[in-house]
Amino acid sequence: MEKEKKLKKVSKKSLKTMQKNRKRHIVRERARILKYGTRGFSRNIWLSTAATVVMAITLIILFVTIVASVILTNTAEMMKDKIDITIYLKPNTSQTELDTLTAEIKKDSNIKSVETSTSEEEYNKFLLENKDSDEILNILDDEMTEMMISKMQATMRIKVYDIDNLDSIKELVENGELFHNYTDKSMPPTYDVNRVEINTITSWARMARTGGIMLAAVFLVISILIIFSTIRMAIFSRREEIYMMKLVGADRSFIRGPFLIEAEICGLIAGLVAAIISYFGFRFLSPKLANYGINVDSINNVLESNQLILVFLAFIVVGIVIGRISARLAVSKYLHKT
Repeated sequence: MEKEKKLKKVSKKSLKTMQKNRKRHIVRERARILKYGTRGFSRNIWLSTAATVVMAITLIILFVTIVASVILTNTAEMMKDKIDITIYLKPNTSQTELDTLTAEIKKDSNIKSVETSTSEEEYNKFLLENKDSDEILNILDDEMTEMMISKMQATMRIKVYDIDNLDSIKELVENGELFHNYTDKSMPPTYDVNRVEINTITSWARMARTGGIMLAAVFLVISILIIFSTIRMAIFSRREEIYMMKLVGADRSFIRGPFLIEAEICGLIAGLVAAIISYFGFRFLSPKLANYGINVDSINNVLESNQLILVFLAFIVVGIVIGRISARLAVSKYLHKT
């Protein structure tokens, strides 16, 4: 019994020792893989640099594609939100009549808001817009004022939720009996103001998304091929070393590891470089884009917040993933031939 107890104690100690040694062995092995991978990166520095540059270009194109799609879509939505439909009503339409028309049109579920203005209020707006024009103000005596008010249309300005769904509103304004009695036939409603510009920006957003994805895909293939060739040449130049490692019993993960590390270093540097260039490039261009009425607020909000760290991490992770996939393809295809 005592011998059995001693044997159990010994076996437990041996097991713990083996586990500790195994952990140390794994750590040592990972350290060697990292060391050999770093050495391989510096050994093939020109090819590694070429692969890093092409991968960085790929990541920048992906960033530009996403940013262009987002800001153009946001710009189109911003323009849609600013659009209002103006309905011109007969001069001297009273506020009570305007309130009746407002209640009628608000029955449509697509109506977001309605603002009305009488002829007198429209005249006051005209004065405000021309307050710096002495020529106009000097000729506006009482008689001219009364004449202008009597000729000036009252207005109804409508904002809608969906600018592309105006059929029910058009039907009510153009064929409804109530609106038919009050609308000014000489001034048709403004349904399609800025529609061409919005459609143009929307098509640009589509083109930026499609073209950017295609261009990024081309550079992605190029970067994969360059990394593929880099790893292939590295394997070929170290074929005798790999053969000796196999003879002494090195497993495939140890042989494959340095090549994966080499590609991942390319991806890490490419991601970091692409993130820095993209960040400062956008910060430089965003004021100029804003001057042209392009909505860059959503991207600026991301880059000015703590989410910037996530953006940099995304660049780095995508770069590492691209490098690892490329290296795995090369290793799986050529390593078994050595």
